Amino acid sequence: MTINILILCTHNSARSVLAEGMLNHLAKKLGRDVRAFSAGSAPSGRLNPFALEALSEAGVDISGYRSKSWDEFTTPEAPPLSVVITVCDSAAAEQCPVFFGAPSAQGQPVKVHWGYPDPSNAEGGDEGKRRAFELTRQAIAYRMLQLLALPLERMDRAACQAALAEIGRS
Repeated sequence: MTINILILCTHNSARSVLAEGMLNHLAKKLGRDVRAFSAGSAPSGRLNPFALEALSEAGVDISGYRSKSWDEFTTPEAPPLSVVITVCDSAAAEQCPVFFGAPSAQGQPVKVHWGYPDPSNAEGGDEGKRRAFELTRQAIAYRMLQLLALPLERMDRAACQAALAEIGRS
C-alpha cells in the first residue's frame, strides 16, 4: 500500500516543492512505496525557478510540477494521506498552513512540522539564492532519507508521530 505524504507551505513555490521532489526522487531510488505531494494554503501559482534549478541539478525529474492548493487534497478523489508535513519556518513568524483534510480509511494523517528558512529571502543576489536553495534542498533530503528509513507501513500512528517529530528535531 502506497504511503502518501503531503508537504505544505503557504505559497507552494519553493520549500514544499523541494521536499516533494526530493522525497519522490529518493523513494524511487530506494524502492520504497512512498509518494509525495505538495500544496499550499495560498498557492502563488508559480514555482520558484531556483527551486526547480536545485532539483534539476540533483537529478530530480521536475516535469509536471505546479503550484497547487491544498483544497485538491480534501476531496473524495484525493489520495488517502498518511502524513502531512509543514515546512514553513515558524521561527521567522511565517504563517504556516494548518491542514484539516478529509480523513482516510486510516483516520486523520499524522501531522508534523519541519521548518526551514525561506531560501527566497537569501542575500547575495542570484548566486546567494542559488546557494541557499541548494543548502535547503540538502537539508530537506537529509530528513527525507531519515523518513524513508522508517518502517512506515508497519508503524502505528503514535510511533509514526514520535519518529517524525524526532526527525524534525535533528
